[in-house]
Amino acid sequence: MDQLVLLLPLYLLCGAVAGLLAGLFGLGGGVILVPALMWLFAWQGFAPEILVVTAVATSLATIVVTGLSSALAHHRLGSLDWPVTRNLLPGIVAGAVAGAWLADRLPGIWLKTAFAVYLLVVALQMAWRWQPRPGARPPRPLWLTGAGGVIGLLAAMLGIGGGTLTVPLLVRWALSMRSAVAVSSAAGLPLAAAGTASYGVLGWDAPGLPAGSLGYVYLPAFLGIVATSTLLAPVGAGLAHRLPARTLKRLFAAVLVLIAVKMLSGG
Repeated sequence: MDQLVLLLPLYLLCGAVAGLLAGLFGLGGGVILVPALMWLFAWQGFAPEILVVTAVATSLATIVVTGLSSALAHHRLGSLDWPVTRNLLPGIVAGAVAGAWLADRLPGIWLKTAFAVYLLVVALQMAWRWQPRPGARPPRPLWLTGAGGVIGLLAAMLGIGGGTLTVPLLVRWALSMRSAVAVSSAAGLPLAAAGTASYGVLGWDAPGLPAGSLGYVYLPAFLGIVATSTLLAPVGAGLAHRLPARTLKRLFAAVLVLIAVKMLSGG
């Protein structure tokens, strides 16, 4: 209990930073939360075999809360393309369940390496502003469902909301950036919900889980993070209109590279 009281401010800080950066850069909090939780859980003495999957599951659970508020906001603004969203959802949900199942069976080092590689891709995307050209034709329903399956699998396996995968794909398929971001936000909610439920079931009887766990989701961390991330995300969105976005993105990309290198080197 004493250790948990000591760690609560750190969980609150993680949520604040994740929420701020999510609003500032349009990224899901998992980019920051997964490595931060891995380090905090290691410090708490979590068993190595459940360390990474618990960080991924807990990060994904927080996206349920932030995804709900984001999806409602886009719906109120009228920027949500519901036909595209509906075609994505079956694949998203099925892929999220499969991603959680796969993460439960992969060795922790493989999962950590996959996340580090993902961080490097996101860093390159932010630093060089890769912008796929919009395609000439709108997406076909079958293609959307198949793409949703891949996105759901990777996102649930890595503990992210999937926006860095969904938005470029939808822009290439002729959606406007505003619509692509709105669809990605709406799709992130069922993705996170399906993935979190799967991690809860898969980890229900897993050995070595600490007290306060619901399957692989560590509830004290989850509650501390969402308490501050939901408050700071609007602040980050406000700052995005006042600060030099390109310089900030490049600095943040450099931070992501350092985190990825540290993870790949065994840190």
